[in-house]
Amino acid sequence: MLNTVAKDVEDVSSLVWFRNDLRVSDHTGLTKASKNSKRLFGIYCFDPKLFINNNLGFPKMSAFRASFILESIKELKIELLKKNISLIVKIGEPNKVISEFIKEHNINCIYFQDEWTEEENSEERLLLNNIGSNIKLEKYFDQFLYHPSDVDQSFVSDVFTSFRKYCEKNIVVREMVEPISSFTKDNLINEEHNNLPSLQDLGLNNFEADSRTAFPFTGGCLSAKDRINYYLWESKKVNFYKKTRNGLLGKDYSSKFSAWLANGCISPREIYWEIRKYENDIMKNQSTYWMIFELIWRDFFKFISLKYGNKIFKIGGILEKEYTWLNDEHQFQNWINGMTNEPFVNANMIELKSTGWMSNRGRQNVASFLSKELLIDWRWGANYFESMLIDYDVHSNYGNWMYVSGVGNDPRDRKFNIKFQADRYDPNNKFQNLWLQGKLFI
Repeated sequence: MLNTVAKDVEDVSSLVWFRNDLRVSDHTGLTKASKNSKRLFGIYCFDPKLFINNNLGFPKMSAFRASFILESIKELKIELLKKNISLIVKIGEPNKVISEFIKEHNINCIYFQDEWTEEENSEERLLLNNIGSNIKLEKYFDQFLYHPSDVDQSFVSDVFTSFRKYCEKNIVVREMVEPISSFTKDNLINEEHNNLPSLQDLGLNNFEADSRTAFPFTGGCLSAKDRINYYLWESKKVNFYKKTRNGLLGKDYSSKFSAWLANGCISPREIYWEIRKYENDIMKNQSTYWMIFELIWRDFFKFISLKYGNKIFKIGGILEKEYTWLNDEHQFQNWINGMTNEPFVNANMIELKSTGWMSNRGRQNVASFLSKELLIDWRWGANYFESMLIDYDVHSNYGNWMYVSGVGNDPRDRKFNIKFQADRYDPNNKFQNLWLQGKLFI
């Protein structure tokens, strides 16, 4: 139960704990905190345990993902400074770092985005145990298109089409929240000693961006808005999204919004209302609708994880299927390194290992191959994606892996024909040649 100690605004010093909500616009916590606080600070913690290798040989967060987050925090810090709000960035366990900050700065109220999966809940419980009962807590859902309070949970179907039709018919997307208020310069603290950590500080190696990448973008709330402006208003690529979304090469076959969405550099509501404005001012067609359709897919997996909790991490998935899975580390490493007997799988896996990015079409194929061909525990693949993907989102990642592996929301339990997929989506081998250096290992 949340603490609810009342305070006059003149007495309130507040803290916004940033997690996967690295933006200033359409941010419920920031807006409320800025209006109801005399002093306000932000804080972000890099938990060291995210960068320790697991028993499969890789950390929960790779350099690609960490770099994007660091870029996002840098932009967030700049935007907050414009409002005279300091963002404190620390390496350390969040419960310890934040509780120390609360004591040092006499914080009365802490705002943070509501999360419900296992690790985030554990992190939150540890913090609440440390800070005591005299701190007011404000939690908010900002990662949804359709706010959970507006959705009758009994109508959250296990079938996407039913969920989509219910939401489209019955739920209205909320308007964006008001911009945050500014503070005076005396609100700032520790700016001269508040540098961002480097990849080396996190225990990761620097890397040079691969020139072949289909994701040549940087993290951040400003970068997200630039991409939306380009994809909609400048290039009007959105007009063709439904036709090109299964592409493999280049930065414009899809919107690439997922990375900014996953890290909360922009909200789904912001994208939704920008598309609606585009439809009103420029064009409305199947492609503009399909952008919203994909936002609903994203919501679907979040509602599924709300509904089923930790079942999304269990080997039997939400269906509790009792398949026989293998724990073949040699085959798994071959999959990671792009050394299987399927060139299309290999090309996609090498792209991921080299860039932290893979197309949606590629993800479906490599996931199907690991779980349906190699019969390897699908959670190994989900763990690797968690480590590597710049656009990692716990709900979409585990939801999609369950779906493809036959333990989730696919009523047909399909198995991908990899050669057919390669012929259809890479008919001239351009993608495979790019990542396999012209050699197809058949």
